[in-house]
Amino acid sequence: MKIGYIGLGKMGRNMVLRMQEKGHSVVAFNRNLEGRKDARKAGVKKVVDSLSELVKNLPAPRLVWIMVSHKGVDEVLDKLLPLLSKGDTIIDGGNCFFEETVHRAKKVTKSGFRFLDVGVSGGPSGARSGACLMIGGEKKDFIRLKNLFADLSVPDGFGYMGGHGAGHFVKMVHNGIEYGMMQALSEGFAIMKKSPLKPDLTEVARLYNKGSVVESRLVGWLESAFKKFGVELDDVSGAVAHTGEGEWTVKSAKALGIPAPIIEGSFQFRVASATAPSYTGKVLSALRNQFGGHDFKKFRTHLKINRKKSKK
Repeated sequence: MKIGYIGLGKMGRNMVLRMQEKGHSVVAFNRNLEGRKDARKAGVKKVVDSLSELVKNLPAPRLVWIMVSHKGVDEVLDKLLPLLSKGDTIIDGGNCFFEETVHRAKKVTKSGFRFLDVGVSGGPSGARSGACLMIGGEKKDFIRLKNLFADLSVPDGFGYMGGHGAGHFVKMVHNGIEYGMMQALSEGFAIMKKSPLKPDLTEVARLYNKGSVVESRLVGWLESAFKKFGVELDDVSGAVAHTGEGEWTVKSAKALGIPAPIIEGSFQFRVASATAPSYTGKVLSALRNQFGGHDFKKFRTHLKINRKKSKK
């Protein structure tokens, strides 16, 4: 299958490499020149310098996968749609608020294009070795592209969630659940660190992942983080970045009249950590780095700059 791919960050670049590995022909584009250079160095075979060039290199009916920040999707669509033809398919694989996705789907399909929203879980490593894909849109489009989704996921790691917006909705809630799980894990290890018993936290994380009820990939990533940074996490920010999905989950829960105190509390903790960093926050930042490749120092630097400005 020949695929156009827009967005060559950590997730996008790795997903393109997996597509190539599975025998797909990919024409890729990133608006940032450095991103295009990095993709070429990483092994992406065909990287073009414009959206128009990307479209010209795709046979009709075209398939274009967008993997950009939710803030950049509308800009990409505004530039891409005039270049496409009716019957072409667009996949939005980023983390987007599902209500915005529903709106975009109406706009795109009204113009004669096909549209699918795909929530992707697994981080950059999953994008490379096999992810979990939550797919929304028309069922016939899902069925038509099942082989592609199978190639990009772990075995049985993709599924049809419902109509337009359902893929991003299920992924949003997934991330909200993730917020709560990470918060509980981080609080637990902060409690143990403060305890006079002083258990070896790296050994605790290792043992928790050997048949205990809390055995999980998150615990495994925490063990890796302790081995990488040390249990004090001195170089890791105690202020935790947040990217929107937790807040969107809380917003949706309130709109539906569903209490979500764990998810809301974990989101509010991240907000408060900007001015009240802690060891719990350090554990959260370390976890985010391990599974998502997030910069564990950048947010801290950003905070320092803002604090200096506020003192002037």
